Amino acid sequence: MTQSGLEPFPRYQILASLSTGNPIRSKPVTLRRGKSSGIRSGLPGESDAAAITTLSSPSTSSTHTRNISDKPAHRLKRRTVKSTFSKWKCISLRYTWLNPLIICLIVISLYLVNPSSSNPAAAALFLSYALPREPGSDAPIQYGKGARDFAFVGFYTIALSFTREFLMQCVIRPIALKCRIRSRHKQSRFMEQFYTAIYLGIAGPFGLWVMSGTPVWYFNTMAMYSGFPHRTHEAVFKVYYLVQASYWAQQMLVLLLGLEKPRKDYKELVAHHFITLSLIWLSYRFHFTYMGIAVYVTHDISDFFIVTSKILSYLDSILVGPYYFTFLCIWAYLRHYLNLKILYSVLTEFPTVGPFELNWETQQYKCWISQAITFALLAALQALNLFWFFLLCRMGYRFVASWGQVAEDERSEYEDSEEEIEDEKKSGKTGGDTASGAAGALKLDGAAAKANGEANGMPKVMLNGKPVPRTPSPAMANAGE
Repeated sequence: MTQSGLEPFPRYQILASLSTGNPIRSKPVTLRRGKSSGIRSGLPGESDAAAITTLSSPSTSSTHTRNISDKPAHRLKRRTVKSTFSKWKCISLRYTWLNPLIICLIVISLYLVNPSSSNPAAAALFLSYALPREPGSDAPIQYGKGARDFAFVGFYTIALSFTREFLMQCVIRPIALKCRIRSRHKQSRFMEQFYTAIYLGIAGPFGLWVMSGTPVWYFNTMAMYSGFPHRTHEAVFKVYYLVQASYWAQQMLVLLLGLEKPRKDYKELVAHHFITLSLIWLSYRFHFTYMGIAVYVTHDISDFFIVTSKILSYLDSILVGPYYFTFLCIWAYLRHYLNLKILYSVLTEFPTVGPFELNWETQQYKCWISQAITFALLAALQALNLFWFFLLCRMGYRFVASWGQVAEDERSEYEDSEEEIEDEKKSGKTGGDTASGAAGALKLDGAAAKANGEANGMPKVMLNGKPVPRTPSPAMANAGE
């Protein structure tokens, strides 16, 4: 059988050598590596062992294997770090109180290593700059001011962040669910206002009690300037003043970090917190704390009534109307009458009561510069309060004009979610019969049905957001006839 054109194994060269009688020389045959063999080096599952064709050279294969195995180990380490970080991020987002708690526990642990006033962690936990009593005096210990107070404010800013997130997630959220607040947005607003009510419900009466032990009681503006400078205070006064500074610093962080959904008056809130923190620091540093405690109390108590009014609104309580009217009266008295009284005293009593000069050695800062700064900041704060009072009065007017229908907060951007709308439909709160309303909405007259059919039959051509009428073809016109 003739095999033309075929060259079976053995090859032609081998057969020729056999026919001529010449022996085959044992030359190493060099095989070209195909292009597809490069795929193997990238397979992660085969990097632990050498290929069969390379077993004849163990040194080369071990080096090659070692170089390949180093890369997955490094990548595995990076993936482990990334996965650990992502898991911790998920846990932190779910339990937002966890990170502040860990930081607080670390600071407390650092103090317990050496529980003494020389420990730097003591400045974060306890008051600093205690002054010795005079011999034979039973007066309370007075405390001065200094840079270590920043550590105190910083620690309790973190501590208040923990208490805020823990109470909102573990205590207030179950209360919201028991009150049948299903919308996530409404739950978050309810939790925020409820926590604020808890804090202000403590800080307001406590501030009144602290102020009752000072010459400023009851909003005695002349005592704010007599005996100036007020460089030392009792422990309870200093604790109240610095914890309040921590609260407002924590509120500013909530705004800047976006932990709360921004309202329509977001810019006004940021300006309010900035002015408040400026007043707190300047009044503490330059010894105007008697004026500061009066401003603290007026805002804390009025804020308590506004947040509790919002809570009643979320609960659809029948007390919303009379409570809202009471709140407006309290707001007008505390935030406007008393604060305008303080603002007026800056113009009249500030330069006349007590010394009026600038002396850095004696820490005498009651001068024309401090008067201008104080008046500007308090006037800006009063302008923001007047803006909000206008919105509150307009809401009250709409409440009365709608015959008791609760008006929504104009500062919020609350919209019902789909889940809340479905819950309201199931509970029959959508106003009227849901079935009949849906049936009436789904009914189409003849012209509307015809237009709908034509629209579904062919694509619409839109011009500036309006459909352009199509000219029917002669065939369709004849078919229509």
